[in-house]
Amino acid sequence: MKKIIAVIICLFSIGRLLAQPPAGGPPAGGPGGPGFGPGASANSGHLYGKLVDSAGKGIGRASVLILKVSVDATGKRKEMLVKGLTTQGNGDFSAEDLPVGVPLKLKATAVGYSEWDQEITLRAPSIEKDLGSLRLMSKAKELEQVVVTASKPAMSVDMDKKVFNVSKDIVSAGGSGLDVLKNVPSINVDIDGNISLRGGSPQIFVDGKPTLLTLDQIPADAIESVEVITNPSAKYDASGGGAGILNIVLKKNRKSGYNGSVRGGADSYGGVNGGASLNVRENKFNISADINARAMRDRTTGSLVRTDYSTSPTTFLNEHQLDTNRGHAIFGRLGLDYFLTNKATLSLTGFMVHFGMNSTSNLAFSTDSLYSSWKVNQLSAEEIGSSRSFNGRGVTLGFKQLFAKEKEEWTADASYFSGNADNHSDYTTNYFAAGNPSSLSSSQLQKIIGGGNDHNIVLQTDFTDPLTPHTTLETGLRAALQGRRNINNNYNFNTDSGDYVLAPSAASNYKSENNVYAAYATLASTIGNFSYKAGLRVESSNYHGTLLNSGQGFSNQYPLSLFPSLFLGQKLGDGQELQLSYTRRVNRPNFFQLVPYTDSSNRLNITRGNPDLVPEFTQSLELSYLKTFSRNSTLLASVYYKHTDHLITGYIETDSSGGTTTLINTFINAESSYSLGGELTAQLPVTRWWDLSANVNAYQSKINVAASDALAPQALWSWFGKLNTNFRLPSNWSLQLSGMYQSKSNLPVSTNSNQPGPPQMNQSASQGYIKPFYEADIAVKKGLLNNKLSLMLSWNDIFRSRKQDQYTYSTYLTQEYSRLRNPQVVRLGITYNFGKVDASLFKRKNNNIQSEEQ
Repeated sequence: MKKIIAVIICLFSIGRLLAQPPAGGPPAGGPGGPGFGPGASANSGHLYGKLVDSAGKGIGRASVLILKVSVDATGKRKEMLVKGLTTQGNGDFSAEDLPVGVPLKLKATAVGYSEWDQEITLRAPSIEKDLGSLRLMSKAKELEQVVVTASKPAMSVDMDKKVFNVSKDIVSAGGSGLDVLKNVPSINVDIDGNISLRGGSPQIFVDGKPTLLTLDQIPADAIESVEVITNPSAKYDASGGGAGILNIVLKKNRKSGYNGSVRGGADSYGGVNGGASLNVRENKFNISADINARAMRDRTTGSLVRTDYSTSPTTFLNEHQLDTNRGHAIFGRLGLDYFLTNKATLSLTGFMVHFGMNSTSNLAFSTDSLYSSWKVNQLSAEEIGSSRSFNGRGVTLGFKQLFAKEKEEWTADASYFSGNADNHSDYTTNYFAAGNPSSLSSSQLQKIIGGGNDHNIVLQTDFTDPLTPHTTLETGLRAALQGRRNINNNYNFNTDSGDYVLAPSAASNYKSENNVYAAYATLASTIGNFSYKAGLRVESSNYHGTLLNSGQGFSNQYPLSLFPSLFLGQKLGDGQELQLSYTRRVNRPNFFQLVPYTDSSNRLNITRGNPDLVPEFTQSLELSYLKTFSRNSTLLASVYYKHTDHLITGYIETDSSGGTTTLINTFINAESSYSLGGELTAQLPVTRWWDLSANVNAYQSKINVAASDALAPQALWSWFGKLNTNFRLPSNWSLQLSGMYQSKSNLPVSTNSNQPGPPQMNQSASQGYIKPFYEADIAVKKGLLNNKLSLMLSWNDIFRSRKQDQYTYSTYLTQEYSRLRNPQVVRLGITYNFGKVDASLFKRKNNNIQSEEQ
């Protein structure tokens, strides 16, 4: 109760602060502000053009400066340097990553020519602007004093997504992508790395494309921002159900000259990490390279209590578990950009990842039956030693062509991703005499050897055509081709032969192919303060899988399906805007969910597919209100509703074919489900040295199961809140505090892993819940050597409170399951940044350039 009261008081204080914002500049969401409208993040503008003389001949090696114009508290006009560059030999110049929605000034100078000044404001969606040929006439003037600043907002809002800048998050430094997402609003991450967005499992993209990588394989230091797309438009893949998309944007750098960083760290569990990045920009070429390596140490404790009503008499199982993991991961990325012209760019990016993990699990079981003596009738202990590895690689070739007409562009991308996985597990189970744990009665030895490979090919092209200054048509084609092969052989030790013998009935060997072809069109327009974006996506898909042992095949053909989307926006004035959106999406059953193979390798989690599954379709409605205050303080409020027909969910059934009753975790199509809720997200720069963000999401979900023997749970209201605050202290010190609270919630719907092999199932999404939990983190950072050197210290899960307690029930059992993973971990990190820009821009007489890091 104290934790709940504290969160409510904190959120009430935020509301008061937002209602009485600090004095400052004009509202960013007011006239000319970015608001909701179609656009991009606040530092994604692009200006390009050509400097020419009076005869129209290009002027090479001229200086071009982009300045941000602002007015301080005294009313004095200030010009702060945003970007500096030199023109190419033919006079072309191109400036990227410019602020959107703020006044800019372009200054161009060259020896023997006059200075060219032009004020420009880039407003979404016109964030790409061709200035054409700028004619210089007389001798240049010299620059006055300017201040170099570099700062990105913590959150920016587009019509169909929210973008969160996480590059300066010190709490997650040295961790993985999962640590990054723990601090992103709207997203919930459990101790096993399962991600939920408004109660569902979203699709994970990396740089806008599906990935074979899991987020624990992507280092936190490689991530620039996270795009949260709660209601994807027709432009995006319709697969994945109604939980939305999380797009992980990796760091990229196109600064002139060379720059980079080296970093390292360690944690209190014995893990270490290190990495380096380098970027070189010279004329028409930009080369970037990044490598990160981590050695992980992991410890998890757990317990399980199960009452089994399917046996006679009723039995009670108690289990205690200790898992220890030692692993390593290497992530490397290399990118090349070739600027053919100011309007055409060719890009080639490749990555590789290696992941390995050795694990040991020790489990102790005791089983009671309901006799009058309450005598323990079975004791056992199991040790599992396992190793697994994953090697992935990928390459993307992209082309972008801009045209003379503003906002007109064409892009084409071809991507290939592949990954190989191997696993080996040894099971030793010892059974002891009843009531005597020191008397060994028998042993059972088992091993599982498996592996697999995946490959994804994605071909995509998009064309944007501004039909009028206020109306834009966007079209695209996409083909996604996926193949998977999985080998999972189960062996039992034969005491007579003294060797392991393959159990064919327990082998999970299959291959599958999944192809999706799509086309889309969206039309966006602005009429005064009203805007809309209507779209339609057409998809056709086919699926084929084969059991390698028996040759049995399963196929699905899904003909053309239509997926409309509609976004409506209305600016209300005074930095306010309303938006209403509607989308339709699909989630198709995968091979493992369909194949009627029984996997009994884990006797407490026996799984089987259901060949009668059909796709689920989700329709989503969302209404949002955005208010932008001074100093870019924002309040975003949303209410949403999702309805799904034929929801694919986990379900517990019994099987008595072997003479004994066995509980099977399988899949069914629920009759329907719905979820509704409301969300508040606030970003508040309280002062120049203190900012905070808060997110609260309250939602209700309900699954309607048509099966007569199913126990449908009652609709459950749940909520979670996140609070994150940053302090920029004197002497280059900074402090970050973050926390979250999750109330009682339904178990998430079972989903398939990105990795080859069967998914890790929840006991049943339609039959259970997760008990409340919370977490608090703290981190501190010290900048040295003019902020080139940074030292970071973080402490995660301070109160050992990030514990997952699950309760599962059905007609046949009740079960409580509790786990605690890596509590109170402390991380120490160090980063050194280096670089050299083109100094010729600043070597002019009387120039006095100051640098200010914000």
